Amino acid sequence: MTERTLTARELNRAVLARQHLLRRSTASLPVTTERVGGIQAQYAPSIYIGLWSRAEGVTVDGVTRALVRRSLVQATSLRGTIHVLSRRDHWPFVVASRTRMRAIWLRSRPGLDEDRMREAADLLRPRLAEGPVGRREMEDLIGRDRAQGVGFWVDMVRTPPAGTWGRRRADLYGDAAAWVGPPDDDLDADAAVAHVVRRHLAAFGPAAAADVADWAGLTIGAVTPALDAMDLRRFRDEAGRVLLDLPRAPLPDAGTPAPARLLPTWDAALLVHARRAGILSEEHRPRIFSTRTPFSFPTFLVDGTVAGTWRLDDGRVELSPFGTLAAADRRDLEEEGARLAAFAAGDPP
Repeated sequence: MTERTLTARELNRAVLARQHLLRRSTASLPVTTERVGGIQAQYAPSIYIGLWSRAEGVTVDGVTRALVRRSLVQATSLRGTIHVLSRRDHWPFVVASRTRMRAIWLRSRPGLDEDRMREAADLLRPRLAEGPVGRREMEDLIGRDRAQGVGFWVDMVRTPPAGTWGRRRADLYGDAAAWVGPPDDDLDADAAVAHVVRRHLAAFGPAAAADVADWAGLTIGAVTPALDAMDLRRFRDEAGRVLLDLPRAPLPDAGTPAPARLLPTWDAALLVHARRAGILSEEHRPRIFSTRTPFSFPTFLVDGTVAGTWRLDDGRVELSPFGTLAAADRRDLEEEGARLAAFAAGDPP
């Protein structure tokens, strides 16, 4: 059977729909976070703005409460990157990435080896059992070099109030098993990878196997068995590349309207694994991600694509478009900006 070819516009609308950027989610914060494959959290406000952009009724206090009550968990997981995940997703994301991240870490640190990192983990665990530990204390205990990667050998979370809107540096660490409970007994690496693969397809599909692997920080060989074991739909993109997808996952019509949206820095919908969706054009990619701007920029979308950047200044959202905006688009963005400014100020939604 010949696979259906999906146009670039159809792929754009598919990812926007799954990221709740066509219509905001009315589900709980943990469920919404699962649907969009987690929220990248290198910069704490991105957690809040990323959820506000995707869910109805989000408040700063509501997100912080979810972190304090542990229904949302902040930790290093896929690709060695800080993510906010639901409790249900925390362990699969960590277990799926652990072995590869250990290997990558050791290759980049020639002065360290497995034995030295295990020794550091053994020193740190008793201290974590007493309660959260700050970054400086951790470095004093095991050394700065080992503290940078010890999280791949001892499972930790970032605990509030660190890593929140009010205290943005995520430098307070807790024992993951004590914080969210231990992983299920049947959660081995294969089961964890399968869980992660399914989350990617639900949040960013239809996708090529290489896209899934890139997002997960795994090799294609690691994700292929999971993909092969799933009952998946097959499509092609306009370049003829095979795309895989979950049954009954949303595939909106190419003509579906896409509303104005404001996205935080390092939003996952703009990263390389979602390139096929064209949310960030290749023309503008160097303006958002480059070695000269390592912290990236918050962006805004017009008709489903990045059309400029924004910043919050003195209680107002200032827009910096890449080109001339139509009057209707500017009006929609200004209205969305006013809502974001009210959110940041703590006003009710």
